[in-house]
Amino acid sequence: MSVTDRTEPTLEARATDGARVLFGVGGLIAIVLGLFVIFAPKTSAGVTLTLVAALIGAYAIVTGIVYVGTAIFSRGVGGWSRVGHILLGLLYVAGGVIIMSNLVFAGVVTALMFSIMVGILWLFEGVLAFATASKSESKVWSIIYGIISVLAGIALLFSPLMGAVTLWWLLGISMVVLGVVQVVRAFRVGK
Repeated sequence: MSVTDRTEPTLEARATDGARVLFGVGGLIAIVLGLFVIFAPKTSAGVTLTLVAALIGAYAIVTGIVYVGTAIFSRGVGGWSRVGHILLGLLYVAGGVIIMSNLVFAGVVTALMFSIMVGILWLFEGVLAFATASKSESKVWSIIYGIISVLAGIALLFSPLMGAVTLWWLLGISMVVLGVVQVVRAFRVGK
């Protein structure tokens, strides 16, 4: 009768195997999604923006119902506060219904708003870099960063749709690169 000597893997070995699987699967998912964004930008953006718009619309409707319910059923709320909560709730519900009625348009508006917001943020970052350049140890790099940031912000503000497309492609490229790095890490963990 032969008894096979089976040793149980240590806790450290199981954790290492778990990290490998996590890095590998996460990296492969990032690569696939990144390639989807790069090679089918219109479809991937459409799906993503429609989903985001649906979530925003659903959030608005639920928030509106909560405001109206709070106004109706709360005992400690005064008259004007009750009216204000009801009006705010109705506005939320109306906004949510408008968003849900045309998810594609709402998604495009969301992308444009995001692009404009990033443009404004980059513009302010550039101005802030100029303002703090005199106190910086590397004045030249602060000024270079400020110039690039201001130019990128202005470009996004004057062409938010092109900026949104560019940001979407950059997201896809970065997902592929980071996914490859994650897969490499999966093979290197524990070595």
